[in-house]
Amino acid sequence: MTSELADLYPSHLRTVMQRADAALLAGGYDHLVIGSGRAVYRFLDDMPSPYFVSPQFKAWLPLLRHPDCWIIHTPGSKPILAYYQPDDYWHETPAAPAGYWVEHFDIRVISEPAQAVKLLPATGRCAVIAEASAALDGLVPNNPEAVLNALHFARSAKTGYELANMRLASRRATRAHVAAAAAFRAGASELDIHRAYCAAAGHVENELPYGNIVALNEHAAILHYQYQRDDKPDAHRSFLIDAGAQVNGYAADITRTYCNDNEEFQSLIDAMEADQLQLCAQVRAGKPYPEIHLDTHARIATILRNHDIVRMEPASLVETGVTSTFMPHGVGHPIGLQVHDVAGFMESAAGGFIARPAGHPYLRMTRTLEPDFVVTIEPGLYFIDSLLATLRSGPHAGSVNWEKIERLRPYGGIRIEDNVRATTGDPENLTRDAFALT
Repeated sequence: MTSELADLYPSHLRTVMQRADAALLAGGYDHLVIGSGRAVYRFLDDMPSPYFVSPQFKAWLPLLRHPDCWIIHTPGSKPILAYYQPDDYWHETPAAPAGYWVEHFDIRVISEPAQAVKLLPATGRCAVIAEASAALDGLVPNNPEAVLNALHFARSAKTGYELANMRLASRRATRAHVAAAAAFRAGASELDIHRAYCAAAGHVENELPYGNIVALNEHAAILHYQYQRDDKPDAHRSFLIDAGAQVNGYAADITRTYCNDNEEFQSLIDAMEADQLQLCAQVRAGKPYPEIHLDTHARIATILRNHDIVRMEPASLVETGVTSTFMPHGVGHPIGLQVHDVAGFMESAAGGFIARPAGHPYLRMTRTLEPDFVVTIEPGLYFIDSLLATLRSGPHAGSVNWEKIERLRPYGGIRIEDNVRATTGDPENLTRDAFALT
């Protein structure tokens, strides 16, 4: 695949540069300067926090472990890369630049971060995209809103190079998901399942695109469960894993749910699986993303009724907001250089905000899909104590089969998530394709 990435990269970089030119024009700037980010230290400590590269920087080239680097772009000129290569005997220093991207940059090696200032253009206004901590004397981030808006909006449509990286990330993640499922079946703890996942993905923890959700039993009802316990539960009833991987800074974000020897809960998983595939089939250019979210609630309502969890008509379940007790989150989000990628609510490259549907405050995208947008589709159905308590005290408590809910609560919940590319025809399901090859 390296040869494919090498073939696709020149066109990708031309697109990135064209987008940069348009963003500069929109903001009234002459040059674009993007920092890779700075390594920072923990408060009152001499230990560094994990370093993560700026998403705007890695849009240009696949350097993920290189703080204090800068890209300097002037329309019509070859972009300059200030490549920080310190003389450091405490840590392994970056090797000389190498790879399919090198020939496309005017690379200037610097041994001190401040030397980047000398590479700035002598005239013209610079839009400097970086965090405040990256500031140098003479190089201060200003992060102009008009420039960022244009850059973020353009990133929604993925280039061929980006899609190739996301397919590779999906392959890496699905291999790891298979390993995690096997560890669950073998009775491993959450921590050991997490370790099996990381080993199969070939990632250390800080290389994951987000913290893995590795949830056994009731923990599956915690949407962003953040721990991996090292003790084994008395029984491995159910397992929800929301875990990703990355290649060259591009993310995969995949969720699967499993259970052991319970037909009642497995039938819910099967129903969710069937509906999730129907939702994925709607990821097409011209489809407003909120419509997929609203259809998700209609489908959840039907599952709740058909499985005798709530004895109300599906339309009433949606209208009264009862479905939000069981699925309180949005159906998904944009994905790419960031797991929750940018511009999900933007009206245009100039900015603006497309509001969420009333009653759905946690939906992460409201735009209409366009070709080569990649989004997640992740419907869920959970038994969350605090939300169930509110339902129990409300006007619809008498329609709820509380006996069945008590049987299902120990299983936590269900979420199934794929990464899907919109096209003008059939969607490309990166996740299902990757599982088919694993």
